[in-house]
Formats: sequence, C-alpha cells, structure tokens
Amino acid sequence: MQDVVQELGFLTLGSRFKRIGESLQAQAQVLLASNGMCMPTAHFPLLAALDRLGPLGVGELSQAVGVSQPVVSRSLLGLEASGLVESKPVGADRRVRSIRLSRKGRDLVQRAKRAVWPVIEAAVANACKPLKGSLLEQLAALEAALEQAPLQKRAADVVAATSTPARRRRAR
Repeated sequence: MQDVVQELGFLTLGSRFKRIGESLQAQAQVLLASNGMCMPTAHFPLLAALDRLGPLGVGELSQAVGVSQPVVSRSLLGLEASGLVESKPVGADRRVRSIRLSRKGRDLVQRAKRAVWPVIEAAVANACKPLKGSLLEQLAALEAALEQAPLQKRAADVVAATSTPARRRRAR
C-alpha cells in the first residue's frame, strides 16, 4: 500500500508530524504501563511542567506545554480525579485556579524521572541518531520560522512571487 501522506511531502507535513507523535505516544504508553504508570502519556508534560515550574494557572500551564486551555482543562479534570494534582481558587474570583502537584503526583513524577523518562528519552534519541543534524534544533527552527511568518503569509509570498502582474491585479 502506498503511503500517500509520506509521498505528498511538505503538503502533509502536519499530518505526518501528528502520525509520528501518535506513534511515539502509543509506544511510550506501553513503556509507562510496563512500569505501573497507567495514565495517558499526554498528561505527563503537564505533570513535568508543574514539577519544574511549581503551581500554575490554567493559562500559564497551557503556555508552558503549548496546548490550548480547553485541552489543559480537560486533562486537569482527569489528573485531579486521580489525585495527582490539586487546585485552589486564587483570590476572590473562584474561576481562576492555581494548580499544583499533590503528594501522589510528586511521588509519581519522581518515580517517572528515575525509572521511565530517561529510558524513553534515550530510546527516542536512539531512533533519531541516524538522522543528519540535530532533529530538535531543526524542529525549533521550524517552529520559530512558522511563528515569525505563518503559512498564510508564506503562501501569499509564493503566489506573489510566481504570478504575473496581470494575475496579481485580477486577484485583488
């Protein structure tokens, strides 16, 4: 069977990144489960952020891990229900909450940092080893480039560079 996503190259790069990410998460999930950590791998960046940065609001946590606030809020519901995080209101506005690791959450993170995260990190690094250049540096450069000039601007630049003056006038 042809791999259309791979064959389409840059056109489907986002889909390819998503596919790779889902594969990495599924494989990491197996490693976590084999170490008695039966929770979604997507929760671990939240736990790691709280471990590194201390108590955070939902917006700050969203920024720290680079996902939307609704996604963070849904994940926090599960983490709070499992006793891994605690939240408390900040000030008079009961909607604004500070999230922190519970004792159980701190213990889980410490266990993961000792027993599982280094193994997962080394295994992913090993898979990336045959690649030319630093994949992490390349991904950081891609993220920075897209932040500096989003695809919409780049697409407009491509159209402008490849079109004739008459076509540009008609496009207006």
